[in-house]
Amino acid sequence: VQLQASGGGLVQAGGSLRLSCAASGRTFSNYCMGWFRQTPGKEREFVAAISWNGGTTYYGDSVKGRFIISRVNAKNAAFLQMNSLKPEDTAVYYCAAKGGSSYSAYILTDQNQYDYWGQGTLVTVSS
Repeated sequence: VQLQASGGGLVQAGGSLRLSCAASGRTFSNYCMGWFRQTPGKEREFVAAISWNGGTTYYGDSVKGRFIISRVNAKNAAFLQMNSLKPEDTAVYYCAAKGGSSYSAYILTDQNQYDYWGQGTLVTVSS
């Protein structure tokens, strides 16, 4: 499956952004989706993940209560609504897909478990 992330940009602290991940090439509903982020010199960090039908979601501790992951299978798209943004949220955000309907948090929080990755979209939060 090919993934295309978009929606990044520059936003002030406290603001919101909505990232999108458009999928093509395979049956989208056959995949769990995840969002990760990375800043220079740091390892890629888990942000959020969602099961095939949206029934199960997981969030990293640093974004819990502020970010919301969702998906619309009919549109082959996943989304990350980011609210109350902080300067420390500044990063390149990647969407990823893992084949299968649902997995535990142990699996979906691990970037090495994912089969496909998008190219990343830069989010910059100014203070």
